Amino acid sequence: MNSRRGSTPRRGTAPSLFDGAGSIDASEVTRRDAVPGETAESAISVLDLTTLAKAVLEGGIPPVWIRGEVSGFKRYSSGHWYFTLKDASASVQCVVWAGDTHRIPAQPDEGMQVMARGQLTVYPAQGRMQFIVRAMEAEGEGLWRKAFEETRKRLEKDGLLDPSRKRPIPRFPRRVAVVTSADGAALHDIRSVIARRNPSVDVIIVPAAVQGEAAPASLVAALQRVGRWKGADVVIVGRGGGSREDLWAFNSEDVARAIAACPIPTISAVGHEVDVTIADLVADLRAATPSAAAEAAVPVLAELVDWLESLQRMMGAAVERRVVNARRDLRRLANDLSLRAGRTVERRRARVQQVAARIDALSPLNTLARGYAVARDAQGHALGSAAAFAAGQAFALVLRDGQVDAVVSGVRPGAPPTAGGTAK
Repeated sequence: MNSRRGSTPRRGTAPSLFDGAGSIDASEVTRRDAVPGETAESAISVLDLTTLAKAVLEGGIPPVWIRGEVSGFKRYSSGHWYFTLKDASASVQCVVWAGDTHRIPAQPDEGMQVMARGQLTVYPAQGRMQFIVRAMEAEGEGLWRKAFEETRKRLEKDGLLDPSRKRPIPRFPRRVAVVTSADGAALHDIRSVIARRNPSVDVIIVPAAVQGEAAPASLVAALQRVGRWKGADVVIVGRGGGSREDLWAFNSEDVARAIAACPIPTISAVGHEVDVTIADLVADLRAATPSAAAEAAVPVLAELVDWLESLQRMMGAAVERRVVNARRDLRRLANDLSLRAGRTVERRRARVQQVAARIDALSPLNTLARGYAVARDAQGHALGSAAAFAAGQAFALVLRDGQVDAVVSGVRPGAPPTAGGTAK
């Protein structure tokens, strides 16, 4: 074989095993080696053929965008994607190597119309033509929207989008940490706004990449550094405007989880007002722009002083009202106490008189006063029935004006005599 077989053809030309063969007559062929593959004796291997076809396709057809419908999508354990792109008249086998899948927002759905950019080539081991895909987009926002929704649903399932977990932003921060590009316009805007509103607030810059393949990991590392430091009162994470691809790092699930895990209240400020990212949904507060984030994080010092003075006046007035009301209430209470006290004494005096009257009514002295007498034995015990007496027994009659000593001459049990009569 000549040296041309293994060479790489120039783009735009189709190499041939028989280049220049048209000028060689039969006698010349017999005088030297035949062109590879021209005769049975100079047959080339299948590998040589597929390798040459690969070189022809890759050299003759530059990387291109193609359009078609996804069919037979499969993802293998190796991470490679295999599928077919087809239209009404033709199809081509496609592959996305595992190392390139991160360039594509999400796996395409079966039947989805997509545009894929890649290189047409031949897989020598099987002699099969295939299209190596490096980038892919769906019509409209298909793949981007799908990736966004899939990430959102996973975070929602884990409770990271629950409004109840969002923390209030400190009203009077002393230090604001800013996670963004060190040379971006967003940082300049944030620092300018904070310096204008309250120059006493410290701005701590935590630089991170905000676009490109390395951006998600860089943002996660920066947020973790802020969390470990714990010296900031609030964190602003974001960047200025850009294309959908430029802002995509802030739709990263890893970045969203890092924001949620940050122990310090966070404000997300990505792009412009119309741009909504996953980071916005997870952060404690979403600001439309970096400048708006700075305004939300730091109050105006002059307004703060005015507010404190107003608060001081309100507190003074409140204390004065409290004293006046307390004095009024004390006077009313004293008057009420005096009036209740008088009525209580009267009620208690009347009660005492009632009890005294009842006691007096039950007093033996009252009984004696009405003309009755009480018989007592020698020990002073009252003799209240005929059975308590015996003939010859000495006893005393207690009257209202004295005592009469007596002896029992006889006992007649029975009913007491009626007035004016004698008991029988």
